[in-house]
Amino acid sequence: MSVISEFKAFAVKGNVVDMAVGIILGAAFGKIVSSFVGDVVMPPIGVLVGGVNFSDLAVTLQAAQGELPAVVLAYGKFIQSIIDFIIIAFAIFMGVKVINRLKKEEAAAPVQAPTPTTETVLLGEIRDLLKGQVKS
Repeated sequence: MSVISEFKAFAVKGNVVDMAVGIILGAAFGKIVSSFVGDVVMPPIGVLVGGVNFSDLAVTLQAAQGELPAVVLAYGKFIQSIIDFIIIAFAIFMGVKVINRLKKEEAAAPVQAPTPTTETVLLGEIRDLLKGQVKS
């Protein structure tokens, strides 16, 4: 089996396609959460703590010198990233929790025993009649 045919067999498996869709949706969800945190959550928090814009919070470690840019420790962006992570992790946790609950409901659903066919019922009756004749 050639490498190309092996790759083709791997790439069209359901799990790989599902994973790719999940990664794409996760990336889009990450952008939405980043915008939510940066544009909706952080501004009111900044107002509450005295009009601070978190994305501007930084410490200059070394000033710009000629062509060299300043060396800046941007801890405000780091704080924003932590909040992004917490929101994304919580959303994923809630999604997994819902999926697990649905799986438990599916597993808990009682499985009905298959109804016996007419042949099975007749064979059972014949067996019972034969047992009765042997005892008599």
